[in-house]
Amino acid sequence: MKVLVIGGGAREHALCRSLSLDPDVTALHCAPGNAGIAEVAELHPVDAMDGAAVARLATELEARLVVVGPEAPLVAGVADAVRDAGIACFGPSAEAARLEGSKAFAKAVMAAAGVPTGRSYVCTTPEEIDRALDAFGAPFVVKDDGLAAGKGVVVTDDLAAAREHALACGRVVIEEFLDGPEVSLFAITDGRTVLPLRPAQDFKRALDGDEGPNTGGMGAYSPLPWADPKLVDEVMETVLQPTVDELRRRGTPFSGLLYAGLAITGRGVRVIEFNARFGDPETQVVLARLRTPLAGVLLAAAEGRLADLPELVWRDDAAVTVVVASHNYPGTPRTGDPIEGLADVVAQDAPHAYVLHAGTRLADDGSTVLSAGGRVLSVTATGKDLGQARERAYAAVDRIRLDGSQHRTDIACEAAEA
Repeated sequence: MKVLVIGGGAREHALCRSLSLDPDVTALHCAPGNAGIAEVAELHPVDAMDGAAVARLATELEARLVVVGPEAPLVAGVADAVRDAGIACFGPSAEAARLEGSKAFAKAVMAAAGVPTGRSYVCTTPEEIDRALDAFGAPFVVKDDGLAAGKGVVVTDDLAAAREHALACGRVVIEEFLDGPEVSLFAITDGRTVLPLRPAQDFKRALDGDEGPNTGGMGAYSPLPWADPKLVDEVMETVLQPTVDELRRRGTPFSGLLYAGLAITGRGVRVIEFNARFGDPETQVVLARLRTPLAGVLLAAAEGRLADLPELVWRDDAAVTVVVASHNYPGTPRTGDPIEGLADVVAQDAPHAYVLHAGTRLADDGSTVLSAGGRVLSVTATGKDLGQARERAYAAVDRIRLDGSQHRTDIACEAAEA
C-alpha cells in the first residue's frame, strides 16, 4: 500500500522508519518531512495545517493510508479533510482531538467517564487563579488549556512563577500535584476496540536529576522493570476503554492514537494528561520494540477493523532514546549549526543504534545536515536489557558533533541499575 505521513519530527521519522520496514508498504511519502526522513521516504512540500492541501496531496499520490503525526494538524481538522476525500486516515477528528487540544475538555471527559485524575480548577480571571493556587498550595501545577508544544505546563514551588505563567495563558487549568513515577501508555483505537502498546517512561526536565525547565521530552526508555505487571490491564479498564466509550457516547468517537500520561501515586493510577497522537520521545522506544508490521495495524484502526487483528508481537529487547538538543533549548534555540558524525553512527553502531531526526534540514547545497529546531535528534538504541541499550545509545550520542548541543546523561539510569 501507499502511505503518506504528515509531519517532520523525530516521531514521524520513527513512524516512517517502521513503515519502511513493512513489506506491505509499496511506497512511502512524508510531508513536509526532514533531512533524516528523506532517507526512507519521498518528501513533499505541504503546509501540514492545511487540510485541503494535505487531502489533495494524498489524492494525487493515490495513498491508501494517511498518518497525521503532530497534534496541531489534528486539532485543526486535517484528519477530517483527508477522510472527507475518501482516504483512510489514522488520527482523530478535530472534535475528538480536543482531548489534547483542551485540558478543560479532557477533565470534563474524565469526570463523565469516571477516570481517575487529579482535582483541578479551570480559571480565566486573576481572582480565580489566586483562589486555585491558594487551594492547592505548593508544588503548583499550572497548565495552559490549549496546545503549547510541550511547554505549556509549569510545576514549581514558586508562587510568583506559577501565577505569572497562569496569567500569561489566558484560560488555564490549575490542579493538584500528583506524586509518584510517571508512565506513558499508548493505545491504538478505532473508536470502539482499544489496543494497548507497551508502556514507556520519558524525561521532561531539561537537566540531569530532573532539574531545569520542562521540555517536550529529553529521552525515554521501555520496558519498565519496576512497574506492576498488571499496570496495562488496570489502565485499560479504568482509563483507556472508559475514555474511548465516553467519547463515542458523546457522538465524537476517537479513532487513532490515544496517549495517557499517568502518575503512579500512593492512591493508585491517576491521569496527568491525554494526547491525541504518538508522543515524542516515547514513540521511538515503543516502536523499536514492536515486531508486528505497523501499516496494517494503523490501517485497521482507520477502517474500524481492530477487533479482527491478532495480538501484537513484541521483541524482548529493551530500548533507550536520548535527545540531542540545540544550545539554549527549551528557550529560543540556536539553529543553522552543522551536524557531524551521523555517518559514524551508521558505520559503527547500526543496527542496534540509529539516529532519528527532529529539528534538522539540509544545507542549500545538499551537502550538510544543519540544526533547525530545539530538539534536533533522537538517538535510539536497543539491547538485551536497559543497561546494554543505554551503553549503545550514549556511545552513538558521543559520535555526534553539534556545537553547543546538550543532552541528559541519566536517561534510564535508575531503571537499568534496579
